Amino acid sequence: MPFVRIDALRADPDRLDALGRAVHDALVETIGFPPNDRFQVLTSHDGTSGMLRYDDYLGVRRDDGLVYIALTMRSGRTPAQKQALYRRIAELAQEYAGTEPRNVFITLTENESADWSFGHGVAQYIDG
Repeated sequence: MPFVRIDALRADPDRLDALGRAVHDALVETIGFPPNDRFQVLTSHDGTSGMLRYDDYLGVRRDDGLVYIALTMRSGRTPAQKQALYRRIAELAQEYAGTEPRNVFITLTENESADWSFGHGVAQYIDG
């Protein structure tokens, strides 16, 4: 855990992989997740049958390099930890994938231990 979904426009497999690594490395560095705790869905939209829409909300000038990153994790992180995570994701997305920080859009949703099953129909965090 966490569960990560990354959506990018016309991203080849290498860019998707680089974005996934950027998010994972940032989660390990800033939040302290174990290195083998990776659950990601990486999707490239071709611009025809799948699109990403955006505007310049809050004065951020986005372009087709935009990447949407949705994180779901158990609650308990401080605002400072979240800020550090967002900053590190943007830095690593630029370093690994060439994605400009202005094009990194992140949303984080928190939930509780009972909201996770990692297989076998078991809620491992509450069933031991």
